[in-house]
Amino acid sequence: MVTAIDVHVHIPVPDSMQHPRELARRAAMQEYFGARAWSPNSMDVAQLADHYRDMDSMAVLLMIDAETVTGIPPIPLSFVSDTVQKHPDAFMGFGGVDPHKGRAAVEQLDEVVDLGLIGLKFHGGSQHFAANDRAFYPLWERAQELGLVCLFHSGTTGVGAGEPGGGGIKLEYLKPIPYVDDIAADFPDLKIILAHPSFPWDKDGLAVIRHKPNVYMDLSGWSPTYFDPLVVQYARTIAQDKILFGSDWPVVTPERWLRDFAAYEFDPAVQRKIFRDNTARLLGREDLITD
Repeated sequence: MVTAIDVHVHIPVPDSMQHPRELARRAAMQEYFGARAWSPNSMDVAQLADHYRDMDSMAVLLMIDAETVTGIPPIPLSFVSDTVQKHPDAFMGFGGVDPHKGRAAVEQLDEVVDLGLIGLKFHGGSQHFAANDRAFYPLWERAQELGLVCLFHSGTTGVGAGEPGGGGIKLEYLKPIPYVDDIAADFPDLKIILAHPSFPWDKDGLAVIRHKPNVYMDLSGWSPTYFDPLVVQYARTIAQDKILFGSDWPVVTPERWLRDFAAYEFDPAVQRKIFRDNTARLLGREDLITD
């Protein structure tokens, strides 16, 4: 029985598939987060699948395409798809497209669906785009038509932290309001996840998920120890149906996240929603709700 779905897990990619600049950035992030947290080579995809099975859990694997900004070719969508197909009891998968590629990005969404991937991840800071720019609306329209869930990084990021100029990351593009809120208003059937508690715009993120029925928030990227009290209060009460468990592995391990979250002593029924049921319903996996 699956007891939890970790909606925010970075797929382990062999060094042989990584661009040298991506390896350098990973080393910088390891220094920023600490070696105990950031150890992407600690498991390959098969070991990671076993790890989640051992926890009676599943993971949603993520990747992004920032080629226009970075010049680094993305990890192939097929790599994510093949991984999910080999471990369907442990993984679900989101793809990534580069919004700056225009019509090609829109057309690529059909490939995402054909490969069995169920969503898309975007990082406005890394990809240098304002999600509410009308130039990108054909992308959101097509994603809505195809039923793809769109996950947008929100709040500050460890990507580029400590590098000169923050590695060129633009934090402005990571605000829930106006960028994601505008999309949620204009595409009411598009299912959206705000990745992370949106710090330092926590209240904005909470406002969006309360106001827009199609927007959810995952609590990944932070140990629950450091959550703003208002985030915890919303999760306990009026936003309990809109909050999702996510670790941000390997930045934060699921074990640490779950251990630190336990200190809040949530009502078991509410905890079950956050750990599994909300994500299962959002991703169309009601079959995983077994109790």
